[in-house]
Amino acid sequence: MSPIRVGPLPVGPLRAARPHARAAGAAAAAVLLSAALSSCSSGDPSAGKQDAKRGGAAAVTVSPQGSRAKAGEPVRVTARGGTLASVTVTDAKGGRLSGALSGDHRAWTSDRNAAPGTTYTIVTVTRTDDGTPGRSRTSFTTAAAERVNKVDWRPGDATTVGVAQPISLVFDRPVSNKAAVERQLKVTTSNGTVGSWGWMKDWSGKDRVDWRPKEYWRPGTEVTLDARLNGTDSGSDGGWFVRDYRVAFTVGARQVVKVDLDRKQLTVERDGKTVRTFPVSGGTPGPETGSWRGTEVVMAKEGSIRMNSETVGLGDAYDQKVDYAMRLTWSGTYAHAAPWNAAYFGRANRSHGCIGMSDADARWLYEHTTVGDPFEVKGAETKGRVALNNGLGDWNAGWDEWRERSAL
Repeated sequence: MSPIRVGPLPVGPLRAARPHARAAGAAAAAVLLSAALSSCSSGDPSAGKQDAKRGGAAAVTVSPQGSRAKAGEPVRVTARGGTLASVTVTDAKGGRLSGALSGDHRAWTSDRNAAPGTTYTIVTVTRTDDGTPGRSRTSFTTAAAERVNKVDWRPGDATTVGVAQPISLVFDRPVSNKAAVERQLKVTTSNGTVGSWGWMKDWSGKDRVDWRPKEYWRPGTEVTLDARLNGTDSGSDGGWFVRDYRVAFTVGARQVVKVDLDRKQLTVERDGKTVRTFPVSGGTPGPETGSWRGTEVVMAKEGSIRMNSETVGLGDAYDQKVDYAMRLTWSGTYAHAAPWNAAYFGRANRSHGCIGMSDADARWLYEHTTVGDPFEVKGAETKGRVALNNGLGDWNAGWDEWRERSAL
């Protein structure tokens, strides 16, 4: 990179100086020719000439440079023979790239990376070592992204969720630069909740990263995710992120649904107190029809839906409408009304893996359940522990195991 030299001008109003020459093929010269430079001096008419004679000019260097500059790096401005009083970096839409001056005011670095396909204008105010002020203006444009990565996230913005709801981001394209991406994800809570990110393959096969607390959220916690991803390269196959994401949500009441499939009953606890218990029937014991055990989080309240066994690899075992359906896993586990199984409620597990109950009990549970509420399922007749990526199964890993999934 080559310096942009800011020199003193004769006494008078602040004005722009015009470049006088071109040096084809030289990137530094291109930057110099695009810079509008000006300075002002003291009231002494001879001050400018004296400063120039003493060589009292501040040289300003900007990185990156050019019309196809590399994105994904901070903008850096340095001064030689003087100091930086201020640096302003803006894009074509008026957005500002913030940053900080070094302790000696001879360097400035943005706190965000330059995004792809963006033109930045840099205005610097300088002061030479002998006190002469100056001003420079230049610009550069980063190369456009060949591939763009996007994010799908849970929970939704401005929602109220249960105490087991993780923050979950699923990426459209592969993420090989996991550490670089994770550094741009900032979670802020109203009470200093301890938590960690953990990477996995989503049930869909896409890369996914979740943030969960060490323990269930405290009721009333206000949570904000600032995913400052614009200008972050997710890797050669994933491409660039070209926007930021921000999500804020609130944690509601502490409600835990405990399902004991040995006793064939479901208990709802709110703030540590039992508010309702009723009989249920879980999955028929077996590797295909048994229920999962472990902590399953309510992903969605889907109401009345059609359930078709062929969609979950169980042949033509069933095809029917069910009411008050609450999804617990991607593999097809729900809690729902199952009046056809009434003879087994509280007596035997005879479903195809879901947790079934009467219409009245299912309706009550549906009306009193929040997305993010945990279902803690146990029982000797279950077929195994639910996988972390099968729904929002993050809680089925111990805290130390979960932290090891972070890329940082």
